[in-house]
Amino acid sequence: MDGKKYKILIVCLGNICRSPAAEEVLRQLVAERGLANRIEIDSAGTYGGHSGQLPDQRMRVHARRRGYELTHRARRITGYDMGDFDMIVAMDDANRIDLERLARTPEEKRKIVMIGDYITQNPHYDYVPDPYYEGSEGFELALDLLEDACVQLLNKIMTKIK
Repeated sequence: MDGKKYKILIVCLGNICRSPAAEEVLRQLVAERGLANRIEIDSAGTYGGHSGQLPDQRMRVHARRRGYELTHRARRITGYDMGDFDMIVAMDDANRIDLERLARTPEEKRKIVMIGDYITQNPHYDYVPDPYYEGSEGFELALDLLEDACVQLLNKIMTKIK
């Protein structure tokens, strides 16, 4: 890299559950590895109805129990984001399809990756299910999958920034 930060955008539907949690999990991993000066992380949603809101209270509670403080304010992804970020991580197929529609060039489309491609510890999932309509188990499952996937995702990113 030429001194500019490698920028990652994590995307789910409303930007109030999965993507802000993934943003914080990945941010802590980046900090632990001393890479905060080389990697920038943000999150957004494909739906803008929650814009400006803090993450869902239930996700904040479950995340806090694991040492994650979720303070991100929800925002909707923009076309500018597609060009500005180096990697755009979709939580599920619906998010990926929305992102592919937003991509203006083949290069922007190539930036889109699926979080499920980085899940290694639970072979039953190739995406992170939305816990919004679930109970506590849904939030815990989402966090379990995100903690696993973010380690693998960061390992992949490290090969790109060396």
